[in-house]
Amino acid sequence: MAKPPRFDSDFTEATRSTELVYDGGLLKVRRDEVHLPDGHPAWREYVVHPGAVMILAFVDPETVLLERQFRYPKHRHFIELPAGKLEKDELPLGTAQRELAEECGFEASEWWKVATLDPCIGYSTEVIEVFGARGLKHVGAKLDVGEHLETFEAKISDALEWVRDGIITDTKTTLGLLWWARWGRPPT
Repeated sequence: MAKPPRFDSDFTEATRSTELVYDGGLLKVRRDEVHLPDGHPAWREYVVHPGAVMILAFVDPETVLLERQFRYPKHRHFIELPAGKLEKDELPLGTAQRELAEECGFEASEWWKVATLDPCIGYSTEVIEVFGARGLKHVGAKLDVGEHLETFEAKISDALEWVRDGIITDTKTTLGLLWWARWGRPPT
């Protein structure tokens, strides 16, 4: 394992005040006044996100489950790895297990942690915990009200070509697939 780099400088910003400027059903937006390391004041606006999970669900060693769903903010369909947000007081593994069953209709006999992603460090607190799952058993999907998606199987090699060709553009899915292609191996 490589040693992390060592730094001598500290650029930590100190919070002077914080204000909740939007309180929505999923997201909250805060506006903080901070002191910069040089003593000057500045404002930081950011989204408070409950956190999420993403699953590399293996049908076999070369095949994963993917989803196609419409994402309203971009007004188009996206191909993604199964994922979902944490519910209050829910542990990430429990969220991954729930989401795989609800969205894809599968339970898995084996689970393992793959990686942690910080997808939007400039404006959000969101953290995505990535899990691997195998030993899939079909139990039937139970989509949430208003949730519409299609689950399908794909070879990892095909999905990586779709990343290269711009068919898969979702950042978390792209990172999950590339991470797996580079370093991933299920536990033995």
